[in-house]
Amino acid sequence: MEKNQIIPGMANKGTWIGRCHIPKEIAYRNIAGPHVIWVHMGMVYDLSHYFKSTGELINSPNYKKVLNTEDSKITEVAKLDEILDNSLFQNRDENKPYLLSPNDTQAIKACGVTFIKSLLERVIEEKAKGDARLAKQIRGEITSTIGEGLNNVKPGSEHAMKLKEELKKMGIWSQYLEVGIGPDAEVFTKSQPFSAVGFGAEVGVHHDSGWNNPEPEVVLVVTNKGQIVGATLGNDVNLRDYEGRSALLLGEAKDQNGSCAIGPLYRMLDETFSMEDLKTAKVSLKIEGKDGFLLEDSSDMGEISRSPEELVNQVLSDNHQYPDGFVLFCGTMFAPTLDRGEEGMGFTHKINDEVVISSPKLGRLINWVNLTNQIPRWEFGINAFVTYTLERMGVK
Repeated sequence: MEKNQIIPGMANKGTWIGRCHIPKEIAYRNIAGPHVIWVHMGMVYDLSHYFKSTGELINSPNYKKVLNTEDSKITEVAKLDEILDNSLFQNRDENKPYLLSPNDTQAIKACGVTFIKSLLERVIEEKAKGDARLAKQIRGEITSTIGEGLNNVKPGSEHAMKLKEELKKMGIWSQYLEVGIGPDAEVFTKSQPFSAVGFGAEVGVHHDSGWNNPEPEVVLVVTNKGQIVGATLGNDVNLRDYEGRSALLLGEAKDQNGSCAIGPLYRMLDETFSMEDLKTAKVSLKIEGKDGFLLEDSSDMGEISRSPEELVNQVLSDNHQYPDGFVLFCGTMFAPTLDRGEEGMGFTHKINDEVVISSPKLGRLINWVNLTNQIPRWEFGINAFVTYTLERMGVK
């Protein structure tokens, strides 16, 4: 495990914020739970004296003023490399600190079909009715018919509307093309506050799914005013067969136990990481299976069809508010199609797959695949967080 790449340079530059589970032996008032942390120069610092949640921190305009290693209220938790080691589910010691997903009270939103490659795969899923055996033939037909014609289309433009009419006449219009090149982006709730898993954890796929995949994405960190203040990496685990059978199964395809991974930390915008860095970020995917299967691919945010600002404006407006802010999956650049076994069946996960999503300035999010009913159950929700917070305040 190359720790220097999990958190680039071991956080020797940049502003890195996240959450860490602190065991009762070293926790304030001996109450174990999730603490807000600041990672700096290879060390992890506890910010929970100042912030109850990262949701509170991102909505505090002057949070950077408290990031001071000389402040006695900001205590050392442990060395970063020790916490990274203990964050891997295989060798985790619950009596030592480990990373959690960096988000907590924020809503977890996602935008879909924002990249042409993934847009075409959604159309293919729909035409195949979720049957992976039909995907190869349909992929060839769809790609040759409309693939190149979409490369330079700006969603919602006059050109896009003309293309829409042409595709309707050809009888190949789709609900996915509507959100891919139409004026309104696809926006959905990926998961619930506190439900995301973090670096080193297992992600889940439903035991009834026979066609599924990871969806590596850049995840925006957005305040309740709609300001983008940082970014991280995410895995929008997806059941392709479920969504392919019906778009009305999107909730089941997207929101299962362990189906949302975010991390390893928020990298906040500052003089070392700008919006331009975010918009040009290169994202890599590596899937390695116990069966010897290996898939490696890369893409970049420059290929996105709608800017991060446009996506945020589709989520938050006078019509919909998010008082705790939100994290926003920007849409996947990848749709793995490499055959894994029988020719023409494409890719699907197997148990124990290692999934590595990486970007030079955002680090590495590493997870392993298991069934949703075999990984740890999600049990720490909003009520648990409220109880934990009150106990730390000494309120019974």
